[in-house]
Amino acid sequence: MKPKSRPHDPLKLDMAAFAAEHGELAGDWPLASLPRLAESAVPEASAGALVHWQARGELRPLPGGTAEVWLQLKADVRLALCCQRCLAPVDETVALDRALRFVADEQQAAALDAELEDDVLSLERALDLRELVEDELLLALPLVPRHAECPQPLPLPPAHDDEPEDERPNPFAVLAALKGQGGRGAGE
Repeated sequence: MKPKSRPHDPLKLDMAAFAAEHGELAGDWPLASLPRLAESAVPEASAGALVHWQARGELRPLPGGTAEVWLQLKADVRLALCCQRCLAPVDETVALDRALRFVADEQQAAALDAELEDDVLSLERALDLRELVEDELLLALPLVPRHAECPQPLPLPPAHDDEPEDERPNPFAVLAALKGQGGRGAGE
């Protein structure tokens, strides 16, 4: 029988212990508790949005008897973002499903991050899982949110004058006329 593990606090997660116990956590956080992500959304249209998340820790054995600490992280949220074409809210599901590898310190994390395709983080004494979820969701936001087809026709730019297109004088003709006047002598 597996010994009962102690409860893990997602805001102060001991990743080494969590992984050693093959811990699992899941829950929902209100969007307002992730302020940087909330700033990316249209406030009125995203009020009441919930971030659904799951975390699972594991130790992956390496040759030589040591094991690496890994975190499988999943999260999703339905946000109203500002369409970059019509500026109206567009609903987007922002989701992530990542495996994160933890190493001893920042220097090792930076070195491995440059070499490997794995996401590598340094093992901290207490990991704020909510902050990590927020960081990863911010990275998952669409670069240019927009409707496939905007709900309202896009407004045309305002006309700068009331002259019809064919009645405007050709700017090069005006320039040629001015140049022709300036070419005459003062005594003519």
